[in-house]
Amino acid sequence: MKEGASMAFTLYSLIQTAILCTNAVAVLHEERFLSKIGWGVDQGVGGFGDDPGVKAQILHLIRSVRTVMRVPLIIVNSASIVLLLVFG
Repeated sequence: MKEGASMAFTLYSLIQTAILCTNAVAVLHEERFLSKIGWGVDQGVGGFGDDPGVKAQILHLIRSVRTVMRVPLIIVNSASIVLLLVFG
């Protein structure tokens, strides 16, 4: 019985870590933070038919997470907070 509780705690910790990392990516502001380190809107844009570099792919991932995950993150964060309050 004790091993099962440990497994669930570890799984919840992994899920919580993924939620926190997704939150961190979702709140990155392009003009305030990313442009200061050289990852602004105009950075990483290739020509037509060129393979995008790693930098361009990471910027695209950040923009996609901010666009697509806004509402699901609100729901998942709320559920995580409720579970943490109920189960400690």
